[in-house]
Amino acid sequence: MILGVICYIPANIYPMLLTRTLFTTQESTIVGGAVEIAHHGAYGIAAIILIASVLIPVGKFIAIAYLALSLKRRVALSAHARHKLYEVVEFIGRWSMIDVFVVAILSSLVQLSAVASINPGPAAITFALSVIFTMLAALSFDPRMIWDDPEDDRI
Repeated sequence: MILGVICYIPANIYPMLLTRTLFTTQESTIVGGAVEIAHHGAYGIAAIILIASVLIPVGKFIAIAYLALSLKRRVALSAHARHKLYEVVEFIGRWSMIDVFVVAILSSLVQLSAVASINPGPAAITFALSVIFTMLAALSFDPRMIWDDPEDDRI
């Protein structure tokens, strides 16, 4: 999971999309692209981008860290609630690559030779790596350990 966090930082700093038109070149970060979309009036799409690219990955980092730390300590959530949290993280993992797919589709569809082109930026690779590492962290977590009593280990 630590590798996922490390890869997530450059994914938000470097450009996700490189858009070249006849006279200009524009680099867009994830948040910058969402803000630009919101300036054009597409608030719903901007909200989806921010939720899918910022809130969900940060939430996954926090949830996986909480689940891992809760195995050895007393926590406020019951075992049932922690198991539900694990299921949510697993479900969200299926949809985490949606940003990378959008960049790949845009890159393949908008190739108008010298007039316009859209290419993935360096953030696309680091974002994909971040998603892969968090998915591996969630897969390596054994949910059966949620139900173990932490007091049994202190004997």
